[in-house]
Amino acid sequence: MIVVTGATGNIGRPLTRALAEAGRQVTAVSRHAAAVPDGVRHVVADLAEPAGLKPALAGAKALFVLLSGDLHATGANPADIIGEAAAGGVRRVVLLSTLGVVTRPSGHTRIAMRALEDTLRESGLEWAILRPGGFASNALWWADSVRTRQVVAAPFGDVGVPIIDPADIAAVAAACLLDDRHTGGVYELTGPEVITPRRQAEAIATALGSPVRFHELTRDEAKAAMSQSMPAELADDTLDILGSPNLAELRVSPDVQRVLGRAPRPFADWAARNVAAFR
Repeated sequence: MIVVTGATGNIGRPLTRALAEAGRQVTAVSRHAAAVPDGVRHVVADLAEPAGLKPALAGAKALFVLLSGDLHATGANPADIIGEAAAGGVRRVVLLSTLGVVTRPSGHTRIAMRALEDTLRESGLEWAILRPGGFASNALWWADSVRTRQVVAAPFGDVGVPIIDPADIAAVAAACLLDDRHTGGVYELTGPEVITPRRQAEAIATALGSPVRFHELTRDEAKAAMSQSMPAELADDTLDILGSPNLAELRVSPDVQRVLGRAPRPFADWAARNVAAFR
């Protein structure tokens, strides 16, 4: 049995499907009730309360940990998730971390994530750590404005980073869960090229087959919009990266190719597969 947390999101959903299609027994964990592939068990649990994972972990041999906002919850102790896994007989844990633990290690959330990485390393379990950069799926922030006004509004229109398709993260996670060769691996996951917001808008327009205008926001305008869905500190942190990526954040990593034997998918592929969100 393999347990997938965050199983209904942009990474967990394709990961759950891939594992099920590989013939593995899968338990999908999410905070709310949700549809899952045929043959997959679903358990509702909140990772901010790791003890609630016990029913999901019963009989499990491997666990994919995707914390999302749970890492920032008041009083949350994500290290307890590793403890619950070990106590429940799990042998292997694949942790979704972030590239920021090496590119900008001083931030509060990245310090906490690095500590969780260290906890996993010291747990005695088999492990692998995935460190993705920015996600192609963040473009879904623009879906409403594209549908209603045919416009992408974003800051730093001509500053890019090598964003990654979440489906590629899921594919790497599946490999790490299923293949002993990846035990002890730490993988930095990026897309195949640096791409700017303006070029992302062009790719969305191509996928739609209709024009999409790019409107450049000021940093203050972008922060105001982002602060509606995340803490202001995190919005500032994100804007620092988007506006002034350092050399490590601009690097195109070879790790997707190394694990999957193929190059990571470009943003245009993601846009084509997700074009319905923008119609």
